[in-house]
Amino acid sequence: MCKRSLVRDLSCVMLVVLGLVLAACGGGTTAGSGANGSQSVAAIIKGLDNPFFQAMQRGIQDEARADGVAVTVQAATSITDTTGQADKLQAMAGQNYGCYIVNPISGTNLVQPLVPVAQAGKPIINIDNPISAEAAQRAGLKISTYIGTDNISAGKLAAAEMARLLPAGGKVALIGGIAGDVTSQQRLQGFSQGLPANIQIVQTVAADWDRQKALTAAGDILRAHPDLKGFFVANDDMGLGVVRALADAGKQGQVKVVSVDGIQDALKSIQAGQLTATVSQYPYTIGAMGVEACKAALAGKTLPTKVTAPVLVVTSDNVAQALASFPKPFSSYVDPFKSLLK
Repeated sequence: MCKRSLVRDLSCVMLVVLGLVLAACGGGTTAGSGANGSQSVAAIIKGLDNPFFQAMQRGIQDEARADGVAVTVQAATSITDTTGQADKLQAMAGQNYGCYIVNPISGTNLVQPLVPVAQAGKPIINIDNPISAEAAQRAGLKISTYIGTDNISAGKLAAAEMARLLPAGGKVALIGGIAGDVTSQQRLQGFSQGLPANIQIVQTVAADWDRQKALTAAGDILRAHPDLKGFFVANDDMGLGVVRALADAGKQGQVKVVSVDGIQDALKSIQAGQLTATVSQYPYTIGAMGVEACKAALAGKTLPTKVTAPVLVVTSDNVAQALASFPKPFSSYVDPFKSLLK
């Protein structure tokens, strides 16, 4: 406790104010040297309640340290916290960062907070979930580059794997994320387009990217379609919920489950003979490439408009290799930003 004196009272007030300021900035992490400035990077990502975005945060921070880039990472409180994420970006947009990495929850929720960033002429690196091109155009946003998965192609890879697993065909059900979400829609669309004629989709539901909701939905589907042969699930977290539903119904191994993401728990589930396969994305690599893109943009380099992140199908045949290299890809991939930084 501070004793009564003018100097000490003023010191106490300053310490309290400093503490309040730091508390208001909670939820962020930094890497690299320096916290703010024309060569520093601000990153806003989806909620860390999902391991996919935990890996993305790690990729951003690791690459920043390796490249000597100062970065501040803020995350939404959950993967559905659109307003909270926008508020955090708005606060960061008012600071003197040189480049912004954004992973929006929806195609539009970060558009307005990015307007002052665009007006200041600062690079905007869009990763994972694309900002709506129409909304960006209306707001006058110029996106420097987009880095992410081709989700239609990922869905088609999942369909090819399902076709391999069910050569005689059969009935399958689809479980998507949030209704209307672009990423979920594209994965389901790609899967539907990639299926052979002998595989029939009997039901499609949304489970909000939530494991428990997917478990409940899968249980309902299994009761409605006792002859079901497979599930395609738009992310691994929900896929693990489906695996639990199959175990509860005594149908583990009888019904195939193919999902998308490649989180570590999904890889372990494949190794344990539970989840059948995943189309593995690499959020760690997407985050790392975002930092590389910022560094190249700040160096005055012209960035490619779009960069497709690597995806690999993981099954019981290669899951040991996938786990050994996690969170990085277990095979080579194209990274145009590295050549720009040479």
